[in-house]
Amino acid sequence: MRLTSGNVAKRIFYFTWPMLLGNVFLQLYNVVDSIIVGRYIGKEALAGMVASTQVAMVVVALVVGIGIGGTVVVAQYFGARNHQKVQQASDTVTLFMVAASLALGGIGILFSDYILDLIQLPAEARCYAKPYLNVYFGGMVTMFGYNATSSVLRGMGDSTTPLYALIVATVINIALDLLFILGFGWGTGSVALATVIAQGVSWLFVIAYVRSKDHLPSFNLFRAKFCYPVFRQAISIGLPSGVQQTFVAVGMAALFGLINTFGVDVAAGYGAATRIDMFAMLPAMNFAAALSTFTGQNLGAGKLQRVKEGLRATLFMSGAVCVAISLLIVALRRPLIGLFTDAANEAVIAVGGQYLAIVCSFYIIFSSMFVLNGLHRGAGASLVPMLTTLMSLWIIRIPLAYFLSHSDRLGYLGAFWAIPIAWGVGLVQALIYYFSDLWKNKSVAKQPKPTAHPHTAVG
Repeated sequence: MRLTSGNVAKRIFYFTWPMLLGNVFLQLYNVVDSIIVGRYIGKEALAGMVASTQVAMVVVALVVGIGIGGTVVVAQYFGARNHQKVQQASDTVTLFMVAASLALGGIGILFSDYILDLIQLPAEARCYAKPYLNVYFGGMVTMFGYNATSSVLRGMGDSTTPLYALIVATVINIALDLLFILGFGWGTGSVALATVIAQGVSWLFVIAYVRSKDHLPSFNLFRAKFCYPVFRQAISIGLPSGVQQTFVAVGMAALFGLINTFGVDVAAGYGAATRIDMFAMLPAMNFAAALSTFTGQNLGAGKLQRVKEGLRATLFMSGAVCVAISLLIVALRRPLIGLFTDAANEAVIAVGGQYLAIVCSFYIIFSSMFVLNGLHRGAGASLVPMLTTLMSLWIIRIPLAYFLSHSDRLGYLGAFWAIPIAWGVGLVQALIYYFSDLWKNKSVAKQPKPTAHPHTAVG
């Protein structure tokens, strides 16, 4: 889909909803995994599995960020109608993501014990965390491969095909979860195995689609060519995003380590609430991703005013959805947390409900911050969201969480209150950079300047 013409709001909306729906299905992996583990294995297993997910994100975040840079490069060259560069970017991003997944998977397995030590996971939950973590790392190539191929399609404006792949994969994942745990009586490692298999199916689905279409970049791992200049462009845009996501993942793991010191009930309640939290954040994240592609294509086509119109439309749509979600989750917070555990675990339900009541009330701030940073990434100024994240997370949120959680009045609630405060700081930073207009000159696909024609003298 070309996003350089037509009604701005409609284009962004119709590009966003397949990505949003696809990510809803993607998050169903985590939610269904957590519900089945929490209800049929126990709260200790739930705490261990959620901790494993946080740890895994630390390992994959940097590479996924570079993949985002590849998406922006594809979008800008696609907007500029440079199809040779689109093919080069597709090959380069795919080769990099597959190679990185193999290397990082091995490193993750080797150091899994050390990583679990760092987050201070309670001993009763640790035996459930390690099997999940090792299987997840061992099958990481399926997740990275799917993300690489889907990122190329999204950069070209196709957000529907990845959606279909995720729907198929989600159904397979849920069925395998039930089979492995309820049918075979296996443990948390089987939950990770179900996810790896499902992601592998989604990758094969997308590959089959790409190979069936002549107008799309060809996909063949054995014939793909790595292009260093294109990779350097992807690195220049994606590395800051990758560093940002890595610091976010490390920060989340650090916060989880802080939460773990309050015991299994608090860790399990926090873990269940973050699963709901991720669902609630999806609209803002996907509107921001759509705006990145929209911005990349339109800057590549030299349509700056259309980019500004896209920002206004996206802020309105994302904000409206976030307000509605906030009201719904706050009203239903206790039943939602109750999905992850039985009624006897009142302490787990209470902690999760407290988290949602505090954090969900400020989603509009998160939404605005994320959308603005989506524009900056699409323009190629991805260093700015990275610096914004470093400031709001590591200078504000984590120190404030440790300080407030050690107060007699707040306890672990202090860690929850630090989250919206940090979002507010991040939003202010994003606004300052947007109004500076520096993002306007960051595109890698520069439009050629018009040739000046000398005036012909009339005699």
